[in-house]
Amino acid sequence: MSNFSTSADQASSVFDQARDELLTIRDFLRWAASEFIAAKLYYGHGTDNPWDEAEQLVLHAIHLAPPLGDEWLDAKLTRSERERVVANIQRRIEERIPAAYITGQAWFAGLPYVVDERVLVPRSPIAELIEKRFAPWLTNEPQQILDLCTGSGCIGIACAHAFPDAEVQLSDISYDALAVAEENIQQHGMTERIFALQSDLFDNLLGQRFDLIVSNPPYVDAEDMASLPDEFHAEPELGLSSGDDGLDFTRRLLKEAADFLTDKGVLVVEVGNSWPALEGVYPTLPFTWVEFERGGHGVFILTAQDLRNARAAGVL
Repeated sequence: MSNFSTSADQASSVFDQARDELLTIRDFLRWAASEFIAAKLYYGHGTDNPWDEAEQLVLHAIHLAPPLGDEWLDAKLTRSERERVVANIQRRIEERIPAAYITGQAWFAGLPYVVDERVLVPRSPIAELIEKRFAPWLTNEPQQILDLCTGSGCIGIACAHAFPDAEVQLSDISYDALAVAEENIQQHGMTERIFALQSDLFDNLLGQRFDLIVSNPPYVDAEDMASLPDEFHAEPELGLSSGDDGLDFTRRLLKEAADFLTDKGVLVVEVGNSWPALEGVYPTLPFTWVEFERGGHGVFILTAQDLRNARAAGVL
């Protein structure tokens, strides 16, 4: 008990000292990055290094946004600003939660989104596909788009920006997630083109057909779930875990997707590290695995015809 108290007191003194002695934005960025390294934090929820993480949390506390010009770095902070900065850094270190949950905001495909603990932090490499309008796989301008397992709504909303004539459905089993998605629909001013719907997979979408279905479903297998860094355990498990091999949801999706795609429709799904297991289960399915310029893996593309052929052959 005494060792724990000593450790807690030491940690507290570090934050108190920073609050009292550091003055400028530069001071706090350098200090925060150093503390993050010492704490061995995990990065990957919007940033991939301690400096960017520090910049996100420090600037949010003083109502500025990155990138910050050099002329700002030596600006001195007020006492209340220093207190807010230190509170952000302390929470990130002690609670091991993603920075986006502290700031309440994440960026995806160059667009801002409201996020909290009801949804995963947006980070899918599918953003790169959206920015390229799914070329060369999507040959026609989509009129109907479905974002399945929408979470915050970031994928579907980004698709709506990329395809201004399309109507977009956001679907999720979680009412909590849909509440966040609805907030983002309103924030992006798209209530007339984007609609959120509660559904377990396609259960409440019967009779609808889509030119493009995009899904970032739960795909983490049991072994990986047990070893994920603490930051992931701050996120809703419903959005991460998908059975022993990570494919419980994806199996269902593949079996049913053909019925909800138009004749020239395209299915885009992220399965992350579960891609080898997926190929092992469906060795004859003609998956196209996307190669990303900015990093990321485990995203496949199948056409409606691919899925219908597989079903006719008894593969699905």
